Amino acid sequence: MKINIDGKEIEAREGQSVLDASLEAGIFIPHLCSHPDLEAKGGCRLCSVEIEGIEDAVPACRTMAEPGMRVTVHGVKAEKVRKTAMELILASHPADCTGCPKYGKCELQSMYQYMGVGPERWRKKSRSVANDDSNPLISHLFTRCIRCGRCIRACQDLRGVKVLDYIQTNTGIRAGIPEGKSLQEADCRFCGACIEVCPTGSIMDQVKIMKEERSYAENIVPCRSTCPAHIDIPKYVRYIRQGDFDKAAAVVREKVPFPETLGSICNHACEAECKRNELGAPISVCKLKRAAAVNDSGAWKARIRRDAPTGKKAAVIGAGPAGLTAAYYLAKKGHQVTVFEKNEKAGGQCRYGIPAYRLPEELLDREITGILEAGVELKTSAEAETPGELLKQGFDSVLVSVGTHQGVKLPLEGNDLPGVCVNTEFLKRARQGNPFPIGEKVMVLGGGNVAYDCARTALRLGAKEVHIACLENEQQMTSTPDEIEEGAQEGVLLHAAHSFLRITGEEKVTGVELQKVERFYFDENRKAVIDLVEGSNQVIPVDQVIFAVGQKPEGTDAFGLELTHGPYIQADADLKTSMEGVYAAGDVVTGTKSVIAAIAAGRKAAEQMDRYLGGDGDISEILLDPETPDAYIGQAEGFAGLRRVEPQTAEPRERVKGFGLVEQPLTCEEARCEAERCLQCDLRLQLRKPKLWNEY
Repeated sequence: MKINIDGKEIEAREGQSVLDASLEAGIFIPHLCSHPDLEAKGGCRLCSVEIEGIEDAVPACRTMAEPGMRVTVHGVKAEKVRKTAMELILASHPADCTGCPKYGKCELQSMYQYMGVGPERWRKKSRSVANDDSNPLISHLFTRCIRCGRCIRACQDLRGVKVLDYIQTNTGIRAGIPEGKSLQEADCRFCGACIEVCPTGSIMDQVKIMKEERSYAENIVPCRSTCPAHIDIPKYVRYIRQGDFDKAAAVVREKVPFPETLGSICNHACEAECKRNELGAPISVCKLKRAAAVNDSGAWKARIRRDAPTGKKAAVIGAGPAGLTAAYYLAKKGHQVTVFEKNEKAGGQCRYGIPAYRLPEELLDREITGILEAGVELKTSAEAETPGELLKQGFDSVLVSVGTHQGVKLPLEGNDLPGVCVNTEFLKRARQGNPFPIGEKVMVLGGGNVAYDCARTALRLGAKEVHIACLENEQQMTSTPDEIEEGAQEGVLLHAAHSFLRITGEEKVTGVELQKVERFYFDENRKAVIDLVEGSNQVIPVDQVIFAVGQKPEGTDAFGLELTHGPYIQADADLKTSMEGVYAAGDVVTGTKSVIAAIAAGRKAAEQMDRYLGGDGDISEILLDPETPDAYIGQAEGFAGLRRVEPQTAEPRERVKGFGLVEQPLTCEEARCEAERCLQCDLRLQLRKPKLWNEY
């Protein structure tokens, strides 16, 4: 139908409000309580317009368009209603309000500036109401509330949670929680829709969860932004909650070719940023990824990317997670890819640095086979030529991703005694079935996950007593809490906040001298500063010492590439090295990080190498049809108190008898229960942002 607004004829749809039709046509009508995703109520009266044949001004948001309707936006009656309504809103609004910080602009401020209503016209009334920061995740700045009702409609109608409502207080009516309950007591689901639709910043995210270095969207969904590969975590968690494990697996596989490996051993930095931490414990993102992977039927394979052959050849040196990931995506782009691996099997640190009780051989074999099926040629037990030689042999581009397989010994007295070894050799030989002879009492030096891998492996090889000593206190240790806990269950003795002074013994190791650390930190030059407790020295009797204090690349000095910090390959932001056509990725560039970081580096390497080989650098895959999640999430009794679901684990006394799997995957029902705990933060980003007047 056609309607006329201020002399301009526009198109309107049946059932469309005058306000929506006007805004859609680029004609601005002031409004505040209206929101693109909420049912209009007309409460603020700021959208009042005059309509031919109707005596009084009417709210445009509640007036449906009719054929031939003639609308006047800036008539005398409409302007009077709007100005009066705005002055009533401003009468009790704080004069020093800084406005809503969500988008760096305040809808209320923009509106009163457009209408020409300034502070000098406010009939200021004192309405001093204390801010409420007592609820997790959400702050209430009640003096900013203008009673527009957006938050209430979002909570009740859009989300169906029905926590917020209008409440009567001694300072008047405002949005709040009936019966004086906290958000937890009222079964809030902390979805944040109320924050997203608030036009004044009366309801805000707690400051502590909003980090300046992140974008607004990254702060809203911090798990996804923290994941190095940017896996769409909320999306696959939602599919698991719905019981659709195939779709969940497809979401993960759109970003990584090692879903079950990651679900078994990822350091899950995303969980540290999960907003659920404010309610107790984070969503078990890692274990849910594993649940998706083990229940995957492979339906996603019908949509995998297979570009036409390009005639270009790429070589990858090193078949760890970074190299295999890069090879996988390069092959999908149509390039001919050959991977050279000097060990007898592919997998890198996943194969030789992680014990089988965490990552079974058959699991890794299965996922590597899937990568090779993309068209990757793998040559094992093959010492690759230098990058320069490979280019001469006809390869158009080369990736160096050899990892960090050389263990490091600290320059301690006694570090060359029989009975001393390094983490990389110790774990690799154990994985190959040719372990070092194990002592009865073992000391592992280091405080990361690798130290615990060494300690727990030593127990399985027959050690009677295993110690770990590290400079960091337990809160500073880089090992994950579950590693520390499982190690303690198995009998690992932890000496946190201890410095190692020397290894004792003459013919062989007899002990390690430790001293308590009072304080350990890094100064402004990143130099370690260790303050020791005087007189706290003790010698722990052991007959074997394993250094787990770091590892580095080996053999890189023969590659003819520029190095940095010793054996690490110098690469720029695009992973280019000093040699044309040669790239480097993973731990050989960054130092030892995590498997997920290596995979992310492999993805980036594939993008950059594809561009170099004449492609567009787009390695993306869409394994699912796009779906819009339901905005309605409903009520959930006791939601805030839902406890994290933990998988079944073998009894400690049984698991130390061998290298069998310690932790079972979550069952489908357990995974669904755990997924139910998700706050669904990403739904906030589905809400549309109202345009301000100067954007029309």
